[in-house]
Amino acid sequence: MKPKGEFEVPTWNQIYTMLLNMAEKIRRDGFKPDVIVGVSRGGWPPARVLSDLLDNPNLANVRAEFYLGVAETKGEPTLTQPVSVNVKGKKVLVVDEVADTGKSLKLVKEHLTERGASEIKIATVYYKPWSIVKPDYYERETSLWIVFPWEVKETVKKIIKKCKEKEKSVEEETQKLIESGVPAKLVKRFTSEILEEENC
Repeated sequence: MKPKGEFEVPTWNQIYTMLLNMAEKIRRDGFKPDVIVGVSRGGWPPARVLSDLLDNPNLANVRAEFYLGVAETKGEPTLTQPVSVNVKGKKVLVVDEVADTGKSLKLVKEHLTERGASEIKIATVYYKPWSIVKPDYYERETSLWIVFPWEVKETVKKIIKKCKEKEKSVEEETQKLIESGVPAKLVKRFTSEILEEENC
C-alpha cells in the first residue's frame, strides 16, 4: 500500500487485513472488552469487523463530530451522542478509523470514564504522528489524508466545496484522488452527482 500524492487510499481488503492483525494483538495482550464502542461515523465499519473477529457481539455507539472538510477541523470536537449502553464497571474497547488530532478520542475516553468504565483501550486503523492520543492498538502511521472506502462520496463532496471556496479546478483536484488510487469511475460518478445536485 504505497501512497501516491497527498492521499492514502486503503482498500476494503487492506483494512480487513489490518483489522485481523489488530484483533490478534488485542488477543495476545489479554484484553477482553465487555463492550466495543464504535465512534460514529468512521469507527462503525472497523468496530463491526472487530466485533466479528473478537467474537464479541456487544457493540455500542458514541458520536463525536469534528471535521468540516478535507484537512479542515473545528477547533474542538463535540459529543453529539452519548454512549448507547451502560458502561459502568465494564472494560471498553473504543474503535475509530484514525487518530488524527486525537481530540475526539480524548473526549470519548473522558466521557466513558465519567460513565464509570473500569478500563478503556483505544484501537484505530491509522495513527497520525501529531495526535494528542496514541491508541493502544493501531496498524499504520501516516501523515497523509486517508480516504476510506466507506467515505469516497463524502471526500469528493468536501473537495468540490474546497475548490469552489478557493476557486480551484474541480477536475484537477479530483484527478489527485484518482492518482492516489480512488477508482476513476467512482470519482467521476460522485463528482457529476454532486455538481448536479448543487445546480438544481
